[in-house]
Amino acid sequence: MSDVIDNKAGHRFELEVEGHLATEHYKLDGNVITFEHTDVPKELGGKGVGSKLVQGALDQVRAAGLKLIPQCPFVKAWIEKHPEYADLVKS
Repeated sequence: MSDVIDNKAGHRFELEVEGHLATEHYKLDGNVITFEHTDVPKELGGKGVGSKLVQGALDQVRAAGLKLIPQCPFVKAWIEKHPEYADLVKS
């Protein structure tokens, strides 16, 4: 699997796997990023691609010093399973 890319022009993080593109759409407002929607093609379902995408995106959010609003239910559930990322969530 390749690495997660921040497509700033497209307002989404991207992860290409087996010729398919998984995306995490976001909006950025100052130092707060809102993850709106995760899209993993059905061909990649059940392979952990969504989790790899979210983790790669959150690592970049942390590196940039941003706070997160996990509007997307998948991201919210992922953070609940990985409490080491809970500090990124805007309180």
